[in-house]
Amino acid sequence: MDKKSIVAGNWKMNKTQVEAKEFIKNLAPLIQSARASVYISPSFTALQESIAAANNTNIIIGAQNMHDETDGAFTGEISGGMLKALGVEFVLLGHSERRHVFQEDSVFINRKLLRALKDGLQPILCIGETQKEREEKKTESVLEEQFLKGIQNVSKEDALNIIIAYEPVWAIGTGKTATSEIAEHVHSFIRKLIVKHFDNEISKNMHILYGGSVKPQNVEELMQQENIDGVLVGGASLDYKIFAEIINKA
Repeated sequence: MDKKSIVAGNWKMNKTQVEAKEFIKNLAPLIQSARASVYISPSFTALQESIAAANNTNIIIGAQNMHDETDGAFTGEISGGMLKALGVEFVLLGHSERRHVFQEDSVFINRKLLRALKDGLQPILCIGETQKEREEKKTESVLEEQFLKGIQNVSKEDALNIIIAYEPVWAIGTGKTATSEIAEHVHSFIRKLIVKHFDNEISKNMHILYGGSVKPQNVEELMQQENIDGVLVGGASLDYKIFAEIINKA
């Protein structure tokens, strides 16, 4: 893998402003010599404190979600422009919990992605299959649909700013992990989709992250795979010592 790897932590609905600030203060000294780019997605309420704490470190702060409109009567929602004004640099879109718990479909996620690009945020587009879909041998068809709908109307120029994260839903928070061989097979398939829809050059430069119960014990083997360019970490990103170990091994 020629390009710099990425380790992204998704805190989900965890950590107050004070806890986020303390976490980043403790993490930063442990990862000063890390080879990987480090991304963290705190909750909305902890974004401002996290951005301030990450100043002059190698940590990039992003959001976990956003709306596809710039403003308006959308109670409880936050726009990309609001996030950008805070200093947010990237945004997670299409996470399996947004798709399955909040019923977000790929058309809506695509509108968010296009808005994120317009607002100057780097989208991390999450795609992945459920256990049932996997058992029914639908992994590739599900991923193709989510990918193609997710990146619809994206120009080649904008495509270079998108990160794809493969998160097998059956492996998220379950302790189950796709073997490195399974993960590599799927990442290779996604890489071919990128070539098919865009071109070989974009495919080579676009990061594809693996997300599904990533921990210190499996990150090195995952990162040795040709088509795995980084990892999206959930539960293991909530402990700064464990997260630092993952970052330093990536």
